[in-house]
Amino acid sequence: MNIQYLKKLQTNPSLELNNSGYFSSIKGISEIEIKSLEQFYNNGNPFPKVLKELLFLAGINCFVCDYGINKTQQELQEWVREDMLENERTISRPFYAFDVYGGSQFLFIYLDEGDNPVIYEAHPYSNNDNWINRLNNLTIKSLVDNGIERVKSGKNPF
Repeated sequence: MNIQYLKKLQTNPSLELNNSGYFSSIKGISEIEIKSLEQFYNNGNPFPKVLKELLFLAGINCFVCDYGINKTQQELQEWVREDMLENERTISRPFYAFDVYGGSQFLFIYLDEGDNPVIYEAHPYSNNDNWINRLNNLTIKSLVDNGIERVKSGKNPF
């Protein structure tokens, strides 16, 4: 796959956090697996380019995105959707969750907003009707690039 957006992730496949012993590397999934996910979560339409790159480079393990306890991207998507159902929440547009944290929140993109869409944060357990928030102009590319720079400067990527 030709990497256009996540070149910084491609050129930093592993990082150590300030000689503290925190060391992590990325591990991706195959293009065949990505196509399978596209079939299931985007009606066979291609994912945004930046999401495909993230999955290809780091769909199994990524030091700047938290996939939770889920072992596969499929499990991650199922977990997010189950949490939403438990709380009677729905997202009517095609979306893909790529980061979960705190056991009750996740980051996602809408799959119909171009090749480098903005990120949204969802709080399905919130009692508030505004349980989805747009994260300004933050994209997967900017989130990943910023996380890599944080690790390089000795900070936690999150």
